[in-house]
Order: sequence, then structure tokens, then C-alpha cells
Amino acid sequence: MTVFHFFNCAILTFGPHAVYYSATPLSEYDTLGTSVKAALVYLGTALVKLVCLATFLKVSDNESFDPYQELLKALIGFIDVAGLYYALTQLTHRNISQNHKFQAVGLGWAFADSVLHRLAPLWVGARGLEFTWDYILQGLEANANLVLSISLAAFGSLMWLRKNKPKIMIPLIYVCAGVVATMPSITSYLRRGLGWQFPDVVVFELVSAKAWSFSSSVTQSFVCKNAFFSEKDDNPIATSNPKQASRCCHHCMKK
Repeated sequence: MTVFHFFNCAILTFGPHAVYYSATPLSEYDTLGTSVKAALVYLGTALVKLVCLATFLKVSDNESFDPYQELLKALIGFIDVAGLYYALTQLTHRNISQNHKFQAVGLGWAFADSVLHRLAPLWVGARGLEFTWDYILQGLEANANLVLSISLAAFGSLMWLRKNKPKIMIPLIYVCAGVVATMPSITSYLRRGLGWQFPDVVVFELVSAKAWSFSSSVTQSFVCKNAFFSEKDDNPIATSNPKQASRCCHHCMKK
């Protein structure tokens, strides 16, 4: 029974990553190499964060919320943004569109995070004799983190890869990316500062992931359509065939 519980929790934690890869065009374009490279970048980023946390943060004997420590932790957390920038802009990728690139990078990033932070606790705890919901909640948290990682990669691709962005959207994209990047600090405040229980925090993460997924999708669509119609003078098909506009994301992200 304990092994069965372990496999259930492991599938809930790591299964959605495999499902996302196989159910989307990522598998058709063979972007596994991009995801693996992003996962390696995440591991390097996590090592840098670990050194910074050990150097600058004080070891606390209690679980109370310290605003100074949490602010410092949030600033150190932006190392993830630097790592994501490197994964999106500096790594060599196959000849794939920006749309597939940020999805592959976000998928590899989220999978590495799940392996690094959840595999060992799952292996040690989920095989225990006493049943607990904590590891199922960790699996749900991993699903939320998958969506948030892909959303952050989507905003990152708009910031660093998309050149012809509408000026009115630039501040919104940066604000959204900043909020998504600080989600770990927000959940830490809810848990330590407001005293939320783990199930409440997981529900908040799932709802937030859904909201940010919708926001990143709408923003990507708006920016792509704007780029598509801004090039209509150079592309007569766009003006004569309205159906092309509905497929503008696929068209402009290959540029």
C-alpha cells in the first residue's frame, strides 16, 4: 500500500510534465534537447541561489515572518530570472519558433524544480506507513509550478525575444513577469506572515497559476496579432485572407 501511495504521488508530481510534452507540438518538433538544457541551467541557477542564501540569510530558530529576510530572499530569487534569460537567449536551440522555445524552456525549468525540491521528500515520506495528504498536495503544487514556470518563460520571451512589442504593453509585461517571479515570496508570506495552512496555500497557487496562464496567453496573442498586422504592408496575404489573422501567432513567432 505504501509503494502504491508513493507511485500515485510520483505520477501526480512528475506525470503532467510528460503529458504536456507529448500532448503539445513540443514532441512533434523534438524540443527535448531544449528542455534538458533548460533543466541544466536551472540546476546551475539553484546552486548559485543556494550559495547566496547561505551567505546572506540568517538561520532562524523559529518560523516567524521576518520582512527583511523575506525581502532579501525575494531579491535572491530573481537569480531565476537571470537564469531564464540565459536559457532563452544564450543557449543554442534547434530551428524552432519562439512559441515552442519558451514552452520547452519552461517545461524543463519546472521539471528540474520538481526533481530538486520534491523527489527526495517524496521518496522518503510517501513510502511511510502512515498515510498523509501532504505529498498529494506537493504534487498539486508541482502542477501549479509547471504552469507558473511556463507563464514566466512566456513573459520572458516577450521581454527579451520579441522586438516589435506595442509600447503600451511593455510596462504590463514587466509587471506581470515581476509578480510571477516573486510568487515563492508571496506564498512564503501567506504561510509565515498570515498563518495560512499548506492546503490553503496550494489552492492559492493553483488559482494563481490559472490566472497567470490566462494572462500570459492573452498577452502573447495580443502582441502577435499586433506584430502581424503591423507587417501587413509587406504581406498582402494578411489583408486579403482574414483566416491568416487567426493563425498570426504561428506566423510571427517563426520570425
